[in-house]
Amino acid sequence: MLILINIIMENFDLIIIGAGILGLSTAYEFLNRAPGAKVCILEKEKKAAAHQTGHNSGVIHSGIYYKPGSLKAKNCRTGYELLINFCQNNDVDFEICGKLVIAADEKEIPAMNELYKRGIENGLENLEVIDSRHIRDFEPYAAGVKALHVPQTGIVDYISVCKKISSIISGKNCRINFNEEVKSINCTGQEVTVSTSSGKYMSGCLVSCAGLYSDRIASLSGMKTGFRIIPFRGEYFSIKEERKNLVRNLIYPVPDPEFPFLGVHFTRRKDGITEAGPNAVLAFGKESYAKSDFNFKETFDTFTYSGFRKIASKYWKTGFYEMYRSFSKKEFVRSLQRLVPEITGNDLLPGGSGIRAQACSEDGKLIDDFLFAENENIINICNAPSPAATSAFSIAGTITDKIFNKLN
Repeated sequence: MLILINIIMENFDLIIIGAGILGLSTAYEFLNRAPGAKVCILEKEKKAAAHQTGHNSGVIHSGIYYKPGSLKAKNCRTGYELLINFCQNNDVDFEICGKLVIAADEKEIPAMNELYKRGIENGLENLEVIDSRHIRDFEPYAAGVKALHVPQTGIVDYISVCKKISSIISGKNCRINFNEEVKSINCTGQEVTVSTSSGKYMSGCLVSCAGLYSDRIASLSGMKTGFRIIPFRGEYFSIKEERKNLVRNLIYPVPDPEFPFLGVHFTRRKDGITEAGPNAVLAFGKESYAKSDFNFKETFDTFTYSGFRKIASKYWKTGFYEMYRSFSKKEFVRSLQRLVPEITGNDLLPGGSGIRAQACSEDGKLIDDFLFAENENIINICNAPSPAATSAFSIAGTITDKIFNKLN
C-alpha cells in the first residue's frame, strides 16, 4: 500500500541552525533591526543551549587573552558590554567578581607580562601585577611568585541568558523548532531550502550556528572551507561545600601560548558550585561527554583527517599527558595545587563535562580565532570557541550586518 506524505514548505525571512547562545543572539539582533520579520531557528535537541553554551562554566571573559586586533579581542570587548547591558535590562543575575592569573614559577612571568600588555592594548583598565605577598589579599589560599589581577572578569548563568533571549524573540515572530535535525541544504538562485527530519523550510538567507556540527553543515551547503571540527572534552571536579572557602572567585594559571586552552583553573559559579577544571582531552565523538562514550564514525573521521594527524604528530606528548591526567585524579590534583596548595583529592567531587568544538585546518593548525565562511545565501560560523558566549551579542551584530547585505 502506497502512503503519500505531504511535507509543507514554509517560508521565512531568515533561518538559523542552532539554538545555542549564538543562534539565539543572532535572532534577537536581527529582529531588533527588522521588527516584523519572520525567523525560524532549527535545533536538533529538545531544548536550547544543550551543548557548548549549556556546559561551560559561566565566565564573563574580560578579553585579556586575545591577540589585539583579532576577532576574538574585538568581539569579546564589545560583547562584554552588550552582555552586561542585556543582563541589567532583563533582570538576569550576574556578578563582576574579578580573577587572578597566577604565575606559579619564575618561568611563567614573561607570559604573564605579555597578558598584561595584551589587556592594556585591548582596552582593559585597572589591571594590576601583584607579588606573592599580595596574592592572598585576593585569594587567601592561593600561591605563586606573581599574579595578574583582572577586575573585569565576571560570572553568569548562560542558560538563564538563553532562556531570557528565547522568551523575548518568541514574542517577536520567531519560531524555535526543537527536535529538527538538518538533513540537507539546497541553494537555488536567491533561495535556500533546508530539509530536516520532519519538514522543509525556505528562506533568502541561512545562518549556521551549529557549533560542534559546523563542519557538517558547511559540507551540506557545498562550502569548501578547509577545516574540520575536532572535539575536545573538558572535565570538571566540584569542590565540597565545606571546602569552598579555598576559592573566593576565579583563579587561573598562565596559559600555554601554544594552545587555545586556558589550563585547569578554579571558578565560582552563579549556581553556588565552585569548579576545578577543565582539562582538554580528545573526545571520541562530538557528544562524548563521558569517558566511556564512543562514536565510531566521528572518531574515524577525526583520525583519518590529515590536519588532525599533523597536530597529533607534533603534540602527541601533550595529548597523552592530558589523557593521563583525565584518568589520574592524583595528577589532576597536582595541577590544581600549583595554584592552591592546600587542595586535596578529598576536597573534590566528580563534576560535569563539556565538549569544545575546535576547528582544525588541513595544514595541521588549531584555529585560534573566530572563523566565518559564507556564500551568496549562507553564513556559517565555523569556529566559535571561548569567549563566544561572552562575545555572542557582538558576533550577532556582525552576522546581522552580513544578513542585510545578502537580503539587500
